[in-house]
Amino acid sequence: MGTLFSSSASGGSDGNFTSQVFLNVYDLTPLNSYTYWFGLGIFHSGIEVHGLEYGYGAHDFPTSGVFEVEPKHCPGFIYRCSISLGNIDMSPDEFRAFLENLASEYHGDTYHLISKNCNHFTDDVCSRLIGRGIPGWVNRLARLGALCSCLLPESLQQSAVKQMPEYHMCSEEGSEPISITTPHDPTESEDADHEKLLSSPSSCGEVAFIKEVQR
Repeated sequence: MGTLFSSSASGGSDGNFTSQVFLNVYDLTPLNSYTYWFGLGIFHSGIEVHGLEYGYGAHDFPTSGVFEVEPKHCPGFIYRCSISLGNIDMSPDEFRAFLENLASEYHGDTYHLISKNCNHFTDDVCSRLIGRGIPGWVNRLARLGALCSCLLPESLQQSAVKQMPEYHMCSEEGSEPISITTPHDPTESEDADHEKLLSSPSSCGEVAFIKEVQR
C-alpha cells in the first residue's frame, strides 16, 4: 500500500501495532500570535498517526477531500504545536482502511469553514479512535461563527469550493503525490484572505488525497 512517506510504527511479535496519536495545529494567519492568548484564533489541524499526517481540504469534486502530508509540514500553513492525544492499537493497513471508509463522508466539495472544516474532521477522527475530541480552542471560531452566522460575510458561509487544474487520488497501488493550486483574485485583499481560509493547502508542498471506499 503506497504512501508519501515512510511509516513509523512499533509492532510486537504477536503482530499488534501501537502508534501515538498527535494533533498538529497550524496558524492560518500571523494574527494568531496575538489572538491566541485571548482564546481565539484561526487554525488548521491534522492528525498524525504512524508517521504520516492526515487532514481535510476543499476542492471542486464530489470525492475524497482527505489528504496525507509529511507531519508538521502541511503546505500553506504555519506550524504552531503538536498535542499528544493518546495511543491506538491499529496497524498502518488497518488505519488506512479506517481512513478510506471515513473519506466517503468528507468530500472536497462539501467543505465549509463554519460547519464542516478541517478541525471538524480531526475531531471526528479522534472521537472514533480514542473516544474524545480535540481541544475546544482549536475550532472555537467555527463554533462562534455557527452561533453568529447571520453576522458573517456570505462568502464565509458558503462551501469552500475551489477550482483545481487536475485531481488525482492516492490509491492502494501508490499514486505519485500531486501539487495543488487554488488560485484566487489578488485584486481584493479581503477576498484573498477568505481564499486562504477556505482553500486546501497551496502548491508550496506535496499532498496526496486518500482514496475513498465506494459505497
